[in-house]
Amino acid sequence: MKKQTKRILTIIFLCGVLGLGYGLSRHFSHFNRIVLEKFEGKLWELPARVYARPLELYMGMPLVPAALEQELRLMRYLRVDHPVDMDVPGKFLRAGNTFTIFCRPFKFEDGESASEKIQVVLQGGKVELLKNLDSSTFPDMIRPDPVLVGSFYPAHHEDRVLVAKKDVPPLLVKTLLAVEDQGFYKHYGIQPSAVLRALIANIRKRKVVQGASTITQQLAKNFFLSNKKTLRRKIEEMFMALALEWNYEKDQILEAYMNEVNLGQDGKRAIHGFGLASSFYFGKAAKDLRTHEIALLVGLLKGPSLYDPRRNPERAMKRRNIVLEIMKKENLIRTDIAEQAIRASLDVTDDPPKGTTQFPAYLDMVRRQLLQEYREEDLRSAGLRIFTSFDPQVQSAAEKAVSSEISRIENARRLPKGKLQISAVVTSTGGNEVLAVIGGRSPRFKGFNRALDARRPIGSLMKPVVFLTALSHSERYTLISQVDDSYLSVSTETGKKWVPKNYDREYHGNIPLYFALAHSYNVATVRMGMDVGLSNVFETLRNMGFEQDVKPYPAALLGTVEMSSLEVAQMYQTLAAGGFYSPARTIRSVFRPDGASLQRYPLTVRQSLDPGPVYLLNKILQTVVVEGTARSLNKTLPEELGAAGKTGTTNDLKDSWFAGFTGNHLAVVWMGRDDNKSCGLTGSSGALQVWGKIMAGLSNTPLELPLPEEVEWAVIDSETGMRTDKACENAMAVPFLMGSAPTETVSCPEGEKREKTAEETKKSGSAFMRWLKEVFKWEKNTQKEPYQWEEDTRQKGH
Repeated sequence: MKKQTKRILTIIFLCGVLGLGYGLSRHFSHFNRIVLEKFEGKLWELPARVYARPLELYMGMPLVPAALEQELRLMRYLRVDHPVDMDVPGKFLRAGNTFTIFCRPFKFEDGESASEKIQVVLQGGKVELLKNLDSSTFPDMIRPDPVLVGSFYPAHHEDRVLVAKKDVPPLLVKTLLAVEDQGFYKHYGIQPSAVLRALIANIRKRKVVQGASTITQQLAKNFFLSNKKTLRRKIEEMFMALALEWNYEKDQILEAYMNEVNLGQDGKRAIHGFGLASSFYFGKAAKDLRTHEIALLVGLLKGPSLYDPRRNPERAMKRRNIVLEIMKKENLIRTDIAEQAIRASLDVTDDPPKGTTQFPAYLDMVRRQLLQEYREEDLRSAGLRIFTSFDPQVQSAAEKAVSSEISRIENARRLPKGKLQISAVVTSTGGNEVLAVIGGRSPRFKGFNRALDARRPIGSLMKPVVFLTALSHSERYTLISQVDDSYLSVSTETGKKWVPKNYDREYHGNIPLYFALAHSYNVATVRMGMDVGLSNVFETLRNMGFEQDVKPYPAALLGTVEMSSLEVAQMYQTLAAGGFYSPARTIRSVFRPDGASLQRYPLTVRQSLDPGPVYLLNKILQTVVVEGTARSLNKTLPEELGAAGKTGTTNDLKDSWFAGFTGNHLAVVWMGRDDNKSCGLTGSSGALQVWGKIMAGLSNTPLELPLPEEVEWAVIDSETGMRTDKACENAMAVPFLMGSAPTETVSCPEGEKREKTAEETKKSGSAFMRWLKEVFKWEKNTQKEPYQWEEDTRQKGH
């Protein structure tokens, strides 16, 4: 605090001259207290900023040029055409498959990275070369700054990026003072001579026509007072300015001013301070501003709306050049530099970073998870930095799939235009991190988030729960157990009869268990679910991660249970993870503005299902894709990917579902209508098509399921279900839980061959045989014994 005698005398003198008419000391104390309360507390309400996962570039990483350029643009990097234009961080140059990127500095979760120029060469869909051009080294990994997913703004929608005086060019400070307050470092908050001139002018006009405001007075007005031009407000402004000067150093006041001033508008969002304005107008940090850019920002102080360079470029150019003339007159820049700057274009970016998020459904999910531990006020004012698992490339693939497929399906099926809606969730199979969310057919528009809030009957997505429960009873059910798909009548609680029917309106008699699920037969599912017990089925559902209470009744076995896409993804993730449950999460960590860690969200895992039955079930879900209701995926995805999944269709074709996973990605897609009318689509003809398109746009790893210790393989005869020799015509290898494989054997005479009928082929498990050959590359002429196949598979899985 400054206590100079000269300052005290100045305050007393000025207050006396102004003749305030009330006790000097009492009122100065009042305004001084207001200033202290404001400046000693939280100066600004800073929005929370939500970031995507960082793009970690490494050798051999699957990446195509279009995807890298798209993510750089989402990071707000500017593409330039010539190396000479790579002058500041936040720019990139592309020459075919070679990218030169000037990375911005950034504070990551695990430390800060400096700005650096890097070169990335892509070849054959992979990263071929990584080079740090500054140090001429070849690092193992490079991380540019992540994509900003969005922000949670204060109620008044102010946004700013705080900067210190050292963070801006000295020329910006000098220009600001030359234009706004040349005596800033000499006066004590107000300039008596200027006040006197303004007072005379205002008296003559009988209204406030001149302000004579110093930077300190402008700061006082912005912080504490309204914009209403009255004599009383002007007097209060001067008292506030004097109080600011009494308590704080000049540089503190100047920094506060540079962060407070309004420099533009982005819809409802107000652009405050030079830190954010630099990014908003030029796509760069304040420290990288050039001469003509500094002049434009300082010129905006006179009227950010009037001189908006995007809406009023000619007016903005004229104002900028006036500032450049002042800079030249005050000897802040040489004449030749001033003339060059005057000839320069405005150089304002065409596509400014928007305050509204491009990814509203995902940001909505982040907000809901944060509100479980933070107050709404904290999200909107504490300046939190939130790091998430959001993957821009996965989100892009999902959005492209939705955009292309939903219109194609409507046209192909002659459905009413615009009525079909959709939701999708994509997660990682291992940690259940949410990578992308689609809330509707227009993913970029904020509105009803169907991925989280549209709870619809899941149809046949429920069947794996029934089959998993059955396979857990290995004394009764194995993959090749015969299940009954004949006519069934069930008495309901009301005394009525319920007769489940298959989609093809036929009954199929006794069929292998795996075949019943692969082809989604309703009657066999209900019969088996009632046999193992409804309560056991819904206990399995809870263990898979569905937390809502479900009334156990037979029709629920066919999917009358209502879920959101996120809840379905949670359920299937437990299958994809081999029986290990991890709660779906978007948030990795939360930091304060100063970089201090508030909270981290590590992966939490618990085993909720026995891995043996899950392994057997997942083999059937792979069969669904190879030969079952999802076989059309073979046109979109390579069979060696080994994808697993299940279609779902509800009564009257109201809901179309598909849930499935590869080695690293799980996705759930729902399609239907908001009015709950028939959408005219099955799971195969609707959601499956979008799911396949999403997965085709991702870098997937093959699904190789680790073989649990409690699973063994045996060679059995597909017709009798007994053990047989691997050379027999009907031999097939099948996994079993330990102790559940058949013990009886059947032999086949050497050379006995015969052509089987179509029906025999169907019932003998030809689909299963094909699946085994494709997934495990097992051939009849192998010299390995069954136990050796088992061991090889186990080692491969681990």
